[in-house]
Amino acid sequence: MSVFLRNAWYMACWSHEVPEGGFLARRLLDKPWVIWRKADGTPVIMADRCPHRFVPLSRGQRDGDMMRCGYHGLAFSSSGGCVHNPFTDEALPLARVEVLPVVEKHTGLWFWPGDADRADPALIPDFGFLDVERPLHRGHLKMDAGYELVTDNLMDLSHAEFIHRDSFGVNGSLLTCGQHEVVQDEGGAIWNNWTMPDSEPPSWAVAMLPEGARTDQWLHMRWNAPSCLALFLGLARSGTDRKDMVVPPMADPHILTPETVTSTHYFYTHEPTPEAHALLEKAFLEEDHPMLHAQQEAMGSADFWDLRPVVLPSDAGAIRVRRRMMQLRRAEAGLEEEAAA
Repeated sequence: MSVFLRNAWYMACWSHEVPEGGFLARRLLDKPWVIWRKADGTPVIMADRCPHRFVPLSRGQRDGDMMRCGYHGLAFSSSGGCVHNPFTDEALPLARVEVLPVVEKHTGLWFWPGDADRADPALIPDFGFLDVERPLHRGHLKMDAGYELVTDNLMDLSHAEFIHRDSFGVNGSLLTCGQHEVVQDEGGAIWNNWTMPDSEPPSWAVAMLPEGARTDQWLHMRWNAPSCLALFLGLARSGTDRKDMVVPPMADPHILTPETVTSTHYFYTHEPTPEAHALLEKAFLEEDHPMLHAQQEAMGSADFWDLRPVVLPSDAGAIRVRRRMMQLRRAEAGLEEEAAA
């Protein structure tokens, strides 16, 4: 059974990452791909391997609406067919490269690695809050940990009390007055919700409030299969029924795409200021990443469940997601077996 769900949408990159007239090479689901656009802007994701001598197409160049191999000059169209062989000036029908369904939505390019007939764009999770006119930094980094470990981290925000004390710490509110629930909505999304009523303000907001002020806080994390998460958070003065907001309600994407079994592409956003960038780099690269990488190395190639993890109440959201992913992978494997039979 594959560790990756195939019949699902994954984000390949932000739209702006593909250079005009050029291409972006990126490893996705443990295979190399090259991402480019036709002259009319239509995005293309094709396997980054020429079927002639197996050289990466990304060692070649764009040639109009084609990718031309840099080794012997075979050129491939957006449909994956070899449309020009420089040795004969004709097409070479036997030479083809794999091309995936791709959709541009929510300022990103999304690909479907499974059965192309099932690639319904309506199944892309709702990240409509990214479709904004205001300036927004759209970032990408790589985590040296498998996507399910990164998902666990996001679906259990109680770690903020320990890892993120110097960045996004909540001054002990999760431990002293946090109310936790895990729910699944009608669309199949799993929500891991923390609410902290009448709590000490988080460290980053203390300067915005008078001394001794109390707050109502909420951190609601939404998960859509296979690894698309969004965090909805708010901070209001206590006792105002969330009407006297200290800062406007916020929504942040945490979109994960496996690079390999043990590494993950992480797509995120933040306000386009040096301060916001420094804060996010601290949280992700100095706090989360070292811990997740150490966790991945400690686990090695062992299966998560085979290690018999101790489960805490705060793990409920992460465990629910892991079980759902197991169900989806088993169902997909069953369909593949039926098709083979």
